[in-house]
Amino acid sequence: MTQQYYSNGKLLITGEYAVLDGAMAFALPTRMGQDLIVASISTPHITWKSFDADHSIWFEGTFTIEDVIQSHQFNDDAVKNTLIEILHAAHIMNPVVLSNSGGYDVTTHLTFPRQWGLGTSSTVINNIASWFAIDPFTLLKNSFGGSGYDIACAKTDGPLCYQLNSGHPEVEKVIFDPPFKNHIYFVYLNKKQNTKTAVQAYRKNNGSSTTNTEAITALTQQLLRATSITAFAAILEQHEVLLSSLLGIPTIQSEHFADFNGTIKSLGAWGGDFIMAVTTTDPTAYFKTKGYPTLLSFEEMILL
Repeated sequence: MTQQYYSNGKLLITGEYAVLDGAMAFALPTRMGQDLIVASISTPHITWKSFDADHSIWFEGTFTIEDVIQSHQFNDDAVKNTLIEILHAAHIMNPVVLSNSGGYDVTTHLTFPRQWGLGTSSTVINNIASWFAIDPFTLLKNSFGGSGYDIACAKTDGPLCYQLNSGHPEVEKVIFDPPFKNHIYFVYLNKKQNTKTAVQAYRKNNGSSTTNTEAITALTQQLLRATSITAFAAILEQHEVLLSSLLGIPTIQSEHFADFNGTIKSLGAWGGDFIMAVTTTDPTAYFKTKGYPTLLSFEEMILL
């Protein structure tokens, strides 16, 4: 018997860092994501093969069902260990799936390039949760950790607001289809950011205060009500300035794109994979000149 699951990728538009402390965040699921196909086999093993968007294999491994149950760790394979950790957490939540005498042949396929950082981990966690028929937010908490906004994107087909209320995830689907969406672009920076270091700086600068989380929530709500590109861009700029002061680092626009004709917003961890550019002129040539040729339109990137 074969089972198939699919999850959306993610982009965090507002509320980075602050979402961990209960601020309302605005997030957009992407058109691209990852599937997971499970086939039963007779031997008590799990064979796992993960394909990147270009159809190349980026991970391949085999381990026993007992390795998962005992959470066995291998010295030479960090990806395999992470996978076993997630599957072990899933098994604890629902032991039935791995209780039969056989095993599974599992394949996953990304439809975005893995290095884009659109949710390789969150999509696999949500897919495993679907396979095990368990709550994906709890599985995330028991394995990777994090706010969970990426899980909300994985399982929601459209724009959403996400908030932790006393640690419990609240997801609200929202309408976001502005008349100026053709002036919103997403640019890949080809950089990775250590989220943990940035979160520590945020906490040190009192980012967790109620005043700041309420300010971020208010900006998120204002952004969703914006009816003009001017208002939308102004709110994004306010958000960037506030986060800049809390993180103790300059905004990406002031540091790298000061001459840009428009507004640039960091997405997710600052200095990370993608930025959002809002401008009334086609920015393709500008970013290409700066060394960033990968640019996607709102329509190409976002699942509405």
